[in-house]
Formats: sequence, structure tokens, C-alpha cells
Amino acid sequence: MQNTLYHRGMRDTIARSTLADANEKRDWRIYQDFAHILIHHARELYRKDYFGDALHETVYALDSTTIDLCLAQFPWAKFRTHKEVVKMHTLLDLRGNIPSFIAITDGKVHDVNILDFLMIDPGSFYIMDRGYIEFERLFHIHQSQGFFVIGAKLNLSFKRRYSHPVDKSTGV
Repeated sequence: MQNTLYHRGMRDTIARSTLADANEKRDWRIYQDFAHILIHHARELYRKDYFGDALHETVYALDSTTIDLCLAQFPWAKFRTHKEVVKMHTLLDLRGNIPSFIAITDGKVHDVNILDFLMIDPGSFYIMDRGYIEFERLFHIHQSQGFFVIGAKLNLSFKRRYSHPVDKSTGV
């Protein structure tokens, strides 16, 4: 197998090292800015798509995934003594399944820390698992006029402080 890439419309091959050299010389923020432009356009395309019977607000899902890396190739991604990982934290706009925010961190960054970097969209809902329970950070979502739905930890101790009347015929 040849270690080159073919470019459509060109008769010669492009060496992988040429592409790697070009990427090393480019500032990563060029790609970040371009990604933001693409995300904005994609969200506009799906903005009016159907999402539930009566839910017109934007709904986001926030989660992370751990990506294992090769010890020899990525020594900067320390996680444990013999393991290197990075975490990809993703905020997904569920209308159109479009990532609105992606952060790649080393494996030691806890999921809840990503809440500090989110720009809260007022009136929107944020769905998260129990790894994001940290009440000061969740209160920031509330103060920013966002809403959150989060899974409870098994040892969560709470008391209901007040209730509102509910029309049970609505299915709530």
C-alpha cells in the first residue's frame, strides 16, 4: 500500500508529510472558527424542525466520552500510570443532532468542570447524567434562565420545599 494521498484532478501524489507539515504551520483556531461557522449554519437549517408536541425550546444533551490513546504516541495525555486518554465533552443540540460545543481535555478533567465553559442559552433545556451534579454550577444555569434535567445520585438527600397545582389531565 502506497504511503501517499491522491488529490482529484492532480496527476501527482501528495505525500502525507506535506499535509502534516501544512497542518503544523496552521493555527488551530482557524479550524475552530470554521467549525463555529458550520455549526451556526447547520443550526439555522434545523431550527424549525419538529421536536415533540409542545416543546419549542432548544434541548441540549451534554455528555463526555473517553478515548484511549497509545502510550508511546501521546505521553502528554496522562491519565493513569500505564494509560493515556483524552475526554471529548459534547453538547448536542437534539434538534438536528448538531454539536454546539465540543471540548477535548485530558482524561483527568471531571465532567462537571465543563459546565464552567458553556454559554447558557436562555429558555433552553440541558439534559445531563449524574456526573454533572454540582449545585453551584447548576445554579448558574438557573441564573442564566436555562433549565436542566439531571439524573440523581443514589445518595442524594433532598426535601420538597413547595409544590404547584398541576392539571393531571395534561399527562404531567
